[in-house]
Amino acid sequence: MTTLPKCPQCNSEYTYEDGAMFICPECSHEWSKEGLVESSDVRIVRDAVGNVLQDGDRVTVIKDLKVKGSSLVVKVGTKVKNIRLVEGDHDIDCKIDGIGAMSLKSEFVKKA
Repeated sequence: MTTLPKCPQCNSEYTYEDGAMFICPECSHEWSKEGLVESSDVRIVRDAVGNVLQDGDRVTVIKDLKVKGSSLVVKVGTKVKNIRLVEGDHDIDCKIDGIGAMSLKSEFVKKA
């Protein structure tokens, strides 16, 4: 029995072979058996516990976060819906009720 490689994009162990390609059924990523990964502009953003985040996901804040330039604080357990992934250090754009538009780091949230 041969061991198939995990998906390089989402780390799923449920990959399968199709001719000269490996395919991941969870994220639909395809790559060749020779190890040449398809070039893609998709950036993988993971939360604090390693779950893959996507646009439109719901997340929960796992740490009190001070809002720069004000006296407001985003408390632990604050639920944020309909996130948008962006490039940069703060890789999540969202709107938080009572605070407004914010940018968050993915390391301070977990997928809800």
